Amino acid sequence: MAPNPQELKTELETCIGYSFVNLELMMEALTHKSYFNEQSNSDSHNERLEFLGDAVLDLIISKKFMSMATKWPEGKLTRYRAALVNEENLAQVAVNLNLGPFILLGKGEDKNNGREKASILADCVEAIVGAIFQDSDFYACEAVVLKWFEQMIDNVIEGDGMADAKTQLQQQLQSSCLSPVYTTVGIEGPDHDRTYEIEITVNGAPLARGMGKSKKEAEKQAAQNGLVALCDQSESGDPLSDPSPASLTAPLFVPVSNGEKQNE
Repeated sequence: MAPNPQELKTELETCIGYSFVNLELMMEALTHKSYFNEQSNSDSHNERLEFLGDAVLDLIISKKFMSMATKWPEGKLTRYRAALVNEENLAQVAVNLNLGPFILLGKGEDKNNGREKASILADCVEAIVGAIFQDSDFYACEAVVLKWFEQMIDNVIEGDGMADAKTQLQQQLQSSCLSPVYTTVGIEGPDHDRTYEIEITVNGAPLARGMGKSKKEAEKQAAQNGLVALCDQSESGDPLSDPSPASLTAPLFVPVSNGEKQNE
């Protein structure tokens, strides 16, 4: 049964922060080629919108970095854009927006976990950018897209165009169709001098913890500890050397705030 565009629109706009006027554009952006090939009632797939969205996205991000500092050289601007606009980050945006369930896939692709494939997720994000651009205008599209990338832009600036710890951890886990979940597990101190403790879990299993004077700082520390945990587990042949869902059910060590490790 073909999906109901009006029902999809209502659910999708809650996730992406944009309400489509032209539902045909919305459906085209969500339609993967595998679905198009199997469905006689499907008019088109999202590759053309993906092509357009790729160009629009590059322009939006280039404009953003240009506006942030007038004296940054071309090389630095290029490095920052490349660190931000790539398949891994686009796939993460799709995960953050919960786009997977909305993508129309062929039966074979769906059975092969197509909704979790970085390439399919990233392509869908670009197609939606292209569709929003055509459905509205550049400035409306820009406002929506910058909200999606707000935290990632901060991370790229903080890391001087290099992949920060959170991005590195995400990329390592993404290759196994996994994502880290950051949870605040402790807050200490008065309002003016608080310390936050963040725990990272993967598939429900604890990976690492970090502490900091802000949630952002604590998440960064937890991600750094998580990268160490992945490395140590891989070298020792423990569960994370094979970071599959089944292997992540065993307890993992959690680095404590003083940087030492302890076994749980």
